[in-house]
Amino acid sequence: MTRRLFLALKLATLALFLSTTALAESEPTKKIENPQVLFETNLGTFIMELYPDKAPNTVKNFLMYVNDGFYDGTIFHRVIPNFMVQGGGFTADMKKKPTRDPISNEADNGLRNTVGTVAMARTSDPHSATAQFFINVAKNSFLDYREKTNRAWGYAVFGRVIKGMKTVNKIRTSPTGKVKGMIDVPRETVTIIKARQIK
Repeated sequence: MTRRLFLALKLATLALFLSTTALAESEPTKKIENPQVLFETNLGTFIMELYPDKAPNTVKNFLMYVNDGFYDGTIFHRVIPNFMVQGGGFTADMKKKPTRDPISNEADNGLRNTVGTVAMARTSDPHSATAQFFINVAKNSFLDYREKTNRAWGYAVFGRVIKGMKTVNKIRTSPTGKVKGMIDVPRETVTIIKARQIK
């Protein structure tokens, strides 16, 4: 191979590399956006961002309820000012809504129950969550996953309130009492008027 031919091939290879690099740099990187849900309540609105990469089954389950309109007309039925606000399971007359089957607990996903995070409510059975959720209004480390036992499984965080914590704080400070055998129920009903996926 002559020196001239070698140089020509080298230049052609360099030109191909530069054009490929320029093309790759010109294409914008597509950012995967997390789903968001807008909650409209009688005390204001708030927006949740959900994390399907961390809690795929929990997010899928939650969005099915949202998109079916399940949460519309339900209430925040349990409010503890320095702990959490819980809703999504009862109507204004304190009747429990029928739900789908329970889901597996995904609390071992690395997410913590910190202020503003959203987690699934459940019974003492770790895998009993259906539709009810709660918003942490304090750092609730004792709810975090520690190990796969009934006592230490934790509560699965699957999202966070990214806008409207002012509304959540209004709910948090609602005076509460005992209603139909349940405690920590807001004396003035806090209603979820509508919940809709916006992304």
